[in-house]
Amino acid sequence: MSEKPKIFVKPNGSIRVTGEVDFVDSEGNVIKTESAFSLCRCGHSKNKPFCDGAHREAGFEAPGM
Repeated sequence: MSEKPKIFVKPNGSIRVTGEVDFVDSEGNVIKTESAFSLCRCGHSKNKPFCDGAHREAGFEAPGM
């Protein structure tokens, strides 16, 4: 049995996802399965939707954090 997915919102950083997650296309096909990854929320990543650390150089500050 795989670990239940958890989502962590990092202050002024990415959204970290742990636990087994399926990436699914618009037709419902599983493209790949990952167990840990970070999603961009600053909009500066060159590898969207994944985080590449660009928030640091961009000086991203999350609203309300």
